[in-house]
Amino acid sequence: MFITLLRRFIPALLAASVSLSVGAEPQQVLKFATLAPSGSTWMNLLEDWGNEVRTRSEGRLIFKFYPGGVQGDEPDVLKKMRFNQLQGGAFTGYGIGRMYSPARVLELPFLFRDVDEIDYVRSQFTAQFQDGFRANGYELLGWMEVGFVHMFSTEPVASIEEMKSRRVWLWQGDPLGQAFFTASGISPVPLSIVDVYTSLSTGLIDTVYCTPLAAIALQWFTKTKYVSSISLTNGMGGLVVSKRFFDSLPADLQTLLRETGRVAGERLIEATRADNEKSLGELRRRGLQFVAPGQGMSEPELLELRDRAAAELIDSNYIPAAVFETTRSLLEQYRSAQAGSSAAP
Repeated sequence: MFITLLRRFIPALLAASVSLSVGAEPQQVLKFATLAPSGSTWMNLLEDWGNEVRTRSEGRLIFKFYPGGVQGDEPDVLKKMRFNQLQGGAFTGYGIGRMYSPARVLELPFLFRDVDEIDYVRSQFTAQFQDGFRANGYELLGWMEVGFVHMFSTEPVASIEEMKSRRVWLWQGDPLGQAFFTASGISPVPLSIVDVYTSLSTGLIDTVYCTPLAAIALQWFTKTKYVSSISLTNGMGGLVVSKRFFDSLPADLQTLLRETGRVAGERLIEATRADNEKSLGELRRRGLQFVAPGQGMSEPELLELRDRAAAELIDSNYIPAAVFETTRSLLEQYRSAQAGSSAAP
């Protein structure tokens, strides 16, 4: 009798198994790379994002994170995305420029006075920039931010003129950084970001640019003693996946990824700004000295430097003239509105 029951049970079990497998959706894995080190604020918030997506999709979409640059520099990550070895990443402006360079108008040096101006201009451009990313094969899910960028050096650097005698790092292959240094008359040392710490240790370079938070997260501050008290620019970034991967998702998972990506970006911006403020205090506590601007660093002179760098980027169409002019127009409108508001009784 047992054999007879078993013979009846096995076909039924197999039939049930087949019907379940046919009806079940395949699990989607999003391999996602970032330069952010494990345990950093950035990485913790990215992991929170991944956990939310897994929970809300009931396990149909999961993230596999690769932190700390283990997949290489941002150009390496983009190459792997093209070959579908990776599907997404958290990119700084450097990587953004290789996907859709007009968005880097948000990083032009000495352009924005504060984060409110940045938020306003970015919000005005978001829809246009998302279309630009999409046309180039990427889906911009959310903005993020690196923060205000300062110069870190082994010797005090108070002016552009003094910087000319230093061994200044340039993120290799970055047109915006190169335009800034060309406009300044500085000959930098091009290196991948993954080589910066070692190069500071060996003396190949003695001056780098980054945010206070990044200086601590990447441990560059341990090799430098001085920090410029004024910032060059505000470093932007984005949460991006390949359009090929995004288009392969069911509509509900596309919506989920868009919605959660936007919110994750907002959380990253808020946390990054708070952590950069804390990091400034931490750098002072660690004994780093902040260098006040010297001769040649007045506002008119810095704006002239900005416009020379912008002209070079416009000539190469890295940042189209129309995007630059629209940005300036938006800033004028915003500043006029703010001035009118503050002047009101």
